[in-house]
Amino acid sequence: MICRQNNSISTARALLAVATLAASAWGQMNNGVMSPPANSRPPRLENVGIEQHLNAQVPPDLTFRDDTGKTVKLGDYFGHKPLILNLVYYNCTMLCGEALAGLSSAMRLVKFDVGNEFDVITVSFDPRETPEMAAAKKIDYVKRYGRTNASAGWHFLTGQPDSITALTKVVGFQYQYDPKSNQYAHATAIMVLTPQGRISRYFYGIDFPPKDLRMGLVEASQGKIGNAVDAVLLYCYHYDPETGKYGAMVANILRLAAAATILIMGIFLFILWRLDLSVTRKTAKTATKTRYAQ
Repeated sequence: MICRQNNSISTARALLAVATLAASAWGQMNNGVMSPPANSRPPRLENVGIEQHLNAQVPPDLTFRDDTGKTVKLGDYFGHKPLILNLVYYNCTMLCGEALAGLSSAMRLVKFDVGNEFDVITVSFDPRETPEMAAAKKIDYVKRYGRTNASAGWHFLTGQPDSITALTKVVGFQYQYDPKSNQYAHATAIMVLTPQGRISRYFYGIDFPPKDLRMGLVEASQGKIGNAVDAVLLYCYHYDPETGKYGAMVANILRLAAAATILIMGIFLFILWRLDLSVTRKTAKTATKTRYAQ
C-alpha cells in the first residue's frame, strides 16, 4: 500500500514537472504573454504563464518577512540601485532550484556585484513557507554566488496571501497549485526593476545570458552603473519583449560603423596633413639655409 502511494506521488510529481517545463518551453509569446492562450493550454495549466507589465510600479507598501523574521516593505529596497526580482517557492523540487542556480551562475559572470551595483529580491509565492526556510535558501545561494557583501544585497522573503497575490498580479506571474502532488505549476522568469521599483525587463527560463543581464541592469539603472562599452552595446542592441532578449539593431550598428569609419579616415587624413606640413616646413628651412649659405 505504501509503495503504491509513493509511486502515485512520484508519478504525479513527474507529470507536474513535465507540465511545468512545458509551460516554460512552450512559451510562445503572444502580446507579451509567455504562454499559449488560456483556451489552448494543457489541463490544469490554464492559469500558468507570465504576462509582461513593462513599466508597471511594484507596490512599495506590500509587506513581507525577511529571512530573519523581520517585517519589511518592498519599498525598503527601492530608491538606490536597480534590482532583480524573482518569484519561487522554497520547497519546490523542480524548476525553482534550477532558476535560482541559473540566476546565481549568471550573476557570477557579470562584473557588477550584488549588494554594490544592484540588489536581488527573491520572494516565495507559497504563503505556507517560513522565514526559516528563506534563511536556509539564502545561506545556500549566497554561498554559491561567493562574493563579499552579497548577503546584504540578496533578500529572501516570505509573505501572506494578500501581499503575494498583489505582487504576482502586478508583475504578471501566473501559477497554479496542484493539491494532488502538493506542488505548484509555474513558469520561470526574472524581472529587472529600476531603483524606483518599476518593471524594466523580463528574462525567461532558468538560464540567463550574462550579456543580457548586464545590459538589463545598466538600462534599468538609467546610466548610473556601467561604462562606455555598455553605452555602445545598448545603442547597438535592442530589448525585444516578445523573446525577453536583446537583439542586434542592424541599422544602429551600421550607423556606428559608418561613424567609426569616418572618424578613422579623419584621423588618418589629419596625420597625413601633419606629416605633409612637417615635410613642407623642413623643406622650407633647408631652402632658406641653402640660400643664406650661398
